Amino acid sequence: MKLQYFPATDSLYINLSSKTSQASEELAEGIVVDFDEHGDIVGIDIDNASRKLELDELVLDHLPVNLQRLTA
Repeated sequence: MKLQYFPATDSLYINLSSKTSQASEELAEGIVVDFDEHGDIVGIDIDNASRKLELDELVLDHLPVNLQRLTA
């Protein structure tokens, strides 16, 4: 999983898979979910992220992850 924030557009993309997106669906205004060829979610795009989310803190709780890099 990879979180990417783009300040120029105030959007956050949550990349859940390395699979290619084949279809997208806007679930709510400014929230688009990307799906692979099997209908599995591969990513979530959130426009105006700083107004919809609390971006000042990220907490990983009980996730079996290998933390590779943390940058601001």
